[in-house]
Amino acid sequence: MVERHRGSVAEPAPAEGARRLGSYWPFVIPAIAVVGSVIVFPWAFTVWMSLHEWTVGGARRFIGLANYARLTTDERFIASIGHTLVYTFLAVVLPLILGTLAALVFNARLPFRGFLRGLFVMPMMATPVAIALVWTMMFHPQLGVLNYLLSLVGIGPQAWVFHPATVIPSLVLVETWQWTPLVMLIVLGGLAAIPAEPYESAALDGANALQRFRYITLPMIAPFLMVAVIIRTIDALKSFDIIYAITQGGPGTASETINLYLYSVAFAYYDVGYGSAIAVVFFALVIALSLLMLHLRQRTKWTDVKAA
Repeated sequence: MVERHRGSVAEPAPAEGARRLGSYWPFVIPAIAVVGSVIVFPWAFTVWMSLHEWTVGGARRFIGLANYARLTTDERFIASIGHTLVYTFLAVVLPLILGTLAALVFNARLPFRGFLRGLFVMPMMATPVAIALVWTMMFHPQLGVLNYLLSLVGIGPQAWVFHPATVIPSLVLVETWQWTPLVMLIVLGGLAAIPAEPYESAALDGANALQRFRYITLPMIAPFLMVAVIIRTIDALKSFDIIYAITQGGPGTASETINLYLYSVAFAYYDVGYGSAIAVVFFALVIALSLLMLHLRQRTKWTDVKAA
């Protein structure tokens, strides 16, 4: 009886990790297939197209890295990089500053604070094309309300989006109006997470409001500010709809970002190969800036508060 019992338990039980891995695969494979077909394959195909001379309706010819070499001498492409970086910098910095100030204001105990917060975030709810149409009318040199408001304070009419020197700042004004509420909401979350004890200690030490903001509030909300910077940087880099609807890259090419130039090359000139090379370079630029932002985000601490 003892021998037979020993023989019955001689089979080793399967490892827990192996059994769990086997049970997961039926769920993992569909996700891998979806990611591969929706994300990996289009980008691999784009890289493959960028290695060819290929126009719509024409023959495809492999040319290696010639499209990328052409980018280095394309003055319009180089100018679009400058426009993109200037637009992105302004569209990140201005909403960051104004959104932080708005968060400090709405964090105070104001009457009708909830209603005012809801009113302030309404620009985020509008569609970009509708916003572009409204602001195009407001920017009109003769009939626009902006020049009328300037005339009330003795300032002459401005060209706004109709002059190369002011077109990018004018477009940034629209971007700032729409996305400052997003920064405000992110910073409000950071302000709500700050405990009251550091402020009480600073008040006992005689710190004024500016010192409390400099040494307590700002370090405590710094991680939230970095989140806002990452979101706004990626969003401003790929901005297309508002710029295209208002200026279409004009006047001339003064507001033509990489996105707009890519659209023109691929869908107006039908140069698919060269447009694919632009898309690959633009993707590399977005990845590089995203990695830089994430690196800075990792170095931002959540709990350290400098002593006043």
